[in-house]
Amino acid sequence: MAETARTWWRPAWLFSRRVGIALLWLVLVIGIAVAVNVVGIRIVGGIDGWEHWLRAHTAHFFVWRLALYAATAYGWWRMRVRLRQREPGPETHQRLLRIEIAAVVTVVLLEASQLLRAG
Repeated sequence: MAETARTWWRPAWLFSRRVGIALLWLVLVIGIAVAVNVVGIRIVGGIDGWEHWLRAHTAHFFVWRLALYAATAYGWWRMRVRLRQREPGPETHQRLLRIEIAAVVTVVLLEASQLLRAG
């Protein structure tokens, strides 16, 4: 019984190498984002200057996001083709379709919120 309780508190997936690498990447990306913001604020002289610089370069960031969306869509398409070859059933098609619709709606809502905020 004690072994079961210990297993419940320490799920194997939580301590796997794959999760550790994903968490390391997450911490690395967040750390880089924080560092870029701190350095940017210091270079332009303060938070007001940093906000002005960000607003002045909104179009550049939009193009950057479009490039990221395109790269993600390309990777998704390649993965989708392989998955459909491996699992040709209709339930796989339905599952992928739901995920794709959710992803597109999410991206549209995120971009719409950026557009409304820029006003």
